[in-house]
Amino acid sequence: MLDPRKLLLLRELARRGTIAAVAQAVTFTPSAVSQQLAALEREAGVPLLERTGRTVTLTAAGHLLVEHAQAVLEQLERASAALAATRGGPSGPLRVGAFPTAARVLLPPALAALTGAHPGLRPMVAEIDPADVSAALRAGELDVALVHEYDSVPPVTDASIETEPLFSEPIYLTDRPSVAAARADAWITNKPGTLCHTMAIRACQAAGFEPSVRHHIDDFDTVLAFAAAGQGVALVPHLAAINPPADVPLTRLPLRRRTLAAFRKGYGEHPAVLAAVSAFRTAAARLPL
Repeated sequence: MLDPRKLLLLRELARRGTIAAVAQAVTFTPSAVSQQLAALEREAGVPLLERTGRTVTLTAAGHLLVEHAQAVLEQLERASAALAATRGGPSGPLRVGAFPTAARVLLPPALAALTGAHPGLRPMVAEIDPADVSAALRAGELDVALVHEYDSVPPVTDASIETEPLFSEPIYLTDRPSVAAARADAWITNKPGTLCHTMAIRACQAAGFEPSVRHHIDDFDTVLAFAAAGQGVALVPHLAAINPPADVPLTRLPLRRRTLAAFRKGYGEHPAVLAAVSAFRTAAARLPL
């Protein structure tokens, strides 16, 4: 019988590429991960890993087992959700991930309604960039998360994660009538590796130039303060620009950011996740969009 816990480690190795990265994600030692994967090979009866020095890659059989592992783990998530539903209403801890704008604007009313309707539920929020959410969900560090995607940035798909759309919002440019008009300006973007940074770079590339990035700032309130001080131009989503500084003109662009709820496949029927997504959707319907 194949151990689902070992299958999870194999799936993470397929996604992360190294034993060390898997160990960090699941808070094991690299030695423990290696031992578990070796035990899985013995259970499977065929080589799953090919080791060359310190490099480990999956064999054809390893890749085949990862495909089946995803289906097995998804069914286990469904079973966990179904069992939770038999225990009554949502209760216990609920680990929620959110990017900063959503944490500030959407979560306070959503969590107030959620805990008011379900006093036994204990939401615990952690700020996280959407680019890191899939790994955190797969590792069990989060139960549900708010993520975003942009028109100009194709979403990163993950077979183990599913999403539900909540709302979309326009994007604004500070101080200039168009992206092309900001060709010669200094730019303020989010840190490299974030979706917001990628969106800004691609918007400039679509206008025919590479931006000269002077500042990397993730907090949009700070971004607007820098723009007000003449330190550069920036792209800012609507929720971050509800109350902009008076001396920062904003131009609405034909770009949008979409916010979604994300959770592990099969786990969406868990009572706590269902209640959270419902609360997110209700709060989103009341946003000043």
